[in-house]
Amino acid sequence: MSEFSEQAIIEAWQENAEPWCAALASGAIKSREAITNQAIVDAICRLRPRRVLDIGCGEGWLLQALAEQGISAEGVDVVPELIDAARRRGAQCECLSYEALARRPASPDYDVIVCNFSLLGESLQSLLAALVGRLAPGGRVLVQTLHPVFSRPERYQSAWQTGSWQGLEPALQKQFKSAAPWFFRPLSAWSELFCESGLLIERCVEPSSQPGDPAVSIIFQLLPTP
Repeated sequence: MSEFSEQAIIEAWQENAEPWCAALASGAIKSREAITNQAIVDAICRLRPRRVLDIGCGEGWLLQALAEQGISAEGVDVVPELIDAARRRGAQCECLSYEALARRPASPDYDVIVCNFSLLGESLQSLLAALVGRLAPGGRVLVQTLHPVFSRPERYQSAWQTGSWQGLEPALQKQFKSAAPWFFRPLSAWSELFCESGLLIERCVEPSSQPGDPAVSIIFQLLPTP
């Protein structure tokens, strides 16, 4: 198996599920604690949804955060260990691959579908296209990802990248095995992917530590193509 593939992403997260859950529980990922977690919660709450689907929900922190806001939310993730952790938090979630989700019959049930740092692979069009049929009238898709302009890949072009745990303290990094690879896209490639999937960019939010600082991430707010 290639070290750069969707399957390699899944296997890496399976291997690192336990230390990942521990790192989040201890608040060890500073950018998430200081910036990106609240940014995605704010972006969802701004849309006042009644029902949310979290794609790649992981250990369920976002599902719990939305429940605390009185928002009904459920999630899917392909890693059983993460789904088990989410269920222990009381989250409603299902162990399901993106491919399996895309094959399910469409049902317009969700006011917001969110992909929070969970679109890591190269082959995403079928998943994103399938999300359109799951949006209730007036629904939106929210995608938060590393900001392409400030991610500093070797070259600013679509390509697989080697993952790392550089955002963690050195002592904590030792608890992790090899990080999952991820597929980098410049802004133009994200726009093209969304367009090909039947989605239009309605709004972009660029979270940062303070005004004037480089953005840590970008949140795309998407609506179905008319």
